[in-house]
Amino acid sequence: MKKEINVVAAIIKEGNKIFAAQRGYGEFKDGWEFPGGKVEKKESLEEALIREICEELHVLIKIDRYFDHVDYEYPSFILHMDCFLCSLQKGKIKIDVHEAYRWLDQAQLDQVEWLPADIQVVEKLKNADLMG
Repeated sequence: MKKEINVVAAIIKEGNKIFAAQRGYGEFKDGWEFPGGKVEKKESLEEALIREICEELHVLIKIDRYFDHVDYEYPSFILHMDCFLCSLQKGKIKIDVHEAYRWLDQAQLDQVEWLPADIQVVEKLKNADLMG
């Protein structure tokens, strides 16, 4: 039986741009993703997301609204990912677990190699009204 992992991901918007981060470690190194991470015991999805983004990007985010849920089966585990549309609240992005980042508008989302679980979210984002 495969291990199941529950994670949260931030779709950070600034103006008409969306934040994409390139993984700098692990099995999926160099793949692009929406930043986030594992939900700890006794933590709400929102609390986990705010903590993870603070740890990974050194900024405080505001969660604007829930966006999507993805269940994706990788070869060695099953990922359950809840995604939220967010905006920057405080701080300047500083990366240390990622090797690069880009701000992409909706038309540029295909310009990076997204990780498999994130592709479904990207497809939905292409047609979403992100201002609503």
